[in-house]
Amino acid sequence: MYLTPKSGFFLASSCVAAIAAVGSVFELSSGQPDLGVQTTAIILALSIPLTGLFFVAAVRDARANIK
Repeated sequence: MYLTPKSGFFLASSCVAAIAAVGSVFELSSGQPDLGVQTTAIILALSIPLTGLFFVAAVRDARANIK
């Protein structure tokens, strides 16, 4: 198995960021986000690139640990 604690952390972080992005889209589309439009938009803007960055980091770490 190639999953290390480090790559597992990156993969879990990618999942959390993706869930935050989807939740932010639903909140913004509802018309009245609980945290306000600006805060929800900031969360969305940060979570989209973080999802990709964490996923790439998880894949790179897993590939580095192939023996």
